[in-house]
Amino acid sequence: MATKHDYSKDDIRSMVKDEDVKFLRLMFTDLFGTIKNVEVPITQLDKLLDNKLMFDGSSIEGFVRIEESDMYLYPDLSTWMIFPWSTDRGKIARVICQVYRPNGEPYAADPRNNLIRVLGDMKKAGFTSFNIGPEPEFFLFKMNENGEPTLHLNDKGSYFDMAPMDLGENCRREIVLTLEEMGFDVEAAHHEVAPGQHEIDFKYADALAAADNIQTFKLVVKTVARKYGLYATFMPKPLSGINGSGMHLNMSLFDDKGNTFYDKNGELEISQEAYYFLGGLLKHARSFTAVCNPIVNSYKRLVPGYEAPVYVAWSGSNRSPLIRIPSARGNSTRLELRSVDPTANPYLAIACVLEAGLDGLRNKIEPEHSIDRNIYRMDAEERQKSHITNLPDTLHNALKDLSADETMKKALGEHLYNSFIEAKNLEYDSYRTQVSGWERDQYLEKY
Repeated sequence: MATKHDYSKDDIRSMVKDEDVKFLRLMFTDLFGTIKNVEVPITQLDKLLDNKLMFDGSSIEGFVRIEESDMYLYPDLSTWMIFPWSTDRGKIARVICQVYRPNGEPYAADPRNNLIRVLGDMKKAGFTSFNIGPEPEFFLFKMNENGEPTLHLNDKGSYFDMAPMDLGENCRREIVLTLEEMGFDVEAAHHEVAPGQHEIDFKYADALAAADNIQTFKLVVKTVARKYGLYATFMPKPLSGINGSGMHLNMSLFDDKGNTFYDKNGELEISQEAYYFLGGLLKHARSFTAVCNPIVNSYKRLVPGYEAPVYVAWSGSNRSPLIRIPSARGNSTRLELRSVDPTANPYLAIACVLEAGLDGLRNKIEPEHSIDRNIYRMDAEERQKSHITNLPDTLHNALKDLSADETMKKALGEHLYNSFIEAKNLEYDSYRTQVSGWERDQYLEKY
């Protein structure tokens, strides 16, 4: 995780002076998980620190109508970070901000504010933190002479390959070093299964910091890749016939006594609370899929044969179900949700899976029995007997499941929920009405 600090305003002023910071990048996230930033000169620092820096929210997807567009950016000083790269005019610092209304209320359409709200509900239920360890994957493509991404992969390597097969190794190494300079605790970095595919895992953090870290990670990956003439994409399935990119979420719920998922006397050394949380995840899995897999292309990854989960089930060892329980115990006891992909807005995705788990705890939802064999080798009848259902196979179907789930509506809040449903239905309609190359190849001459 990136180290969090309790910086004061004076600490920030001292660092700006000592490090010759000339520009401030004020970052926040829109409905779709896209990082937005307002860049201002350092002369605006005092205004920022006094929560008086205003921006126009009407141009941000999912935010406000034009008649109520004035919004304020309140900096979270614990996210203050000076970028390792600099310009000839001085260094650039960033701080992640929360969006506030002019009356001083946190704005409900800010995904970060929404996650803070859900975490508040978690604390009212008696828990202290929800820890998330993400495993984001990405592809590296070569760029052309105009600096545009091509469909040519940077290598032909496969899982854990080393140079010279893994031509992205130097790029990946610099990404890791840059992340470490910025305070990340990188645990692993390696080539993934598909050619041109990479994974970098960093240490878990509390939910809010983890979402911040995912956004920072994406920015660093894309920035460093460009230095090597490569384009990094988090698109789940950029090419047919190879594995797609996921972002598994490892999660654990803590209270004052420690990890509530661990019980040395329990079956599999898992607590009853963990089973209830798991039951909630399984109950709402189809519903939160639209948020955790939010684009049309996400469903090209969620198909059998490429190691991505397709079926709603869990296991203590098997990697084919949606959720597994890794072998580590004690404070490392956790559930791993394997369906999420890196196009998900991390603030919304984490809010949804947390609310699903809390629903399981509130209503004591027992999960179905574990599935400890390869589900991909089970036929439809065997899956039905084991009460295994499928994840939605299109964004359209996922949105229908989301629309029918009041718990997920609660997780997103009314404003974000309505904006998300509306925007994603429009996105799917736009996709549905396009004629693809595959259709022309299959049908133009045949009919």
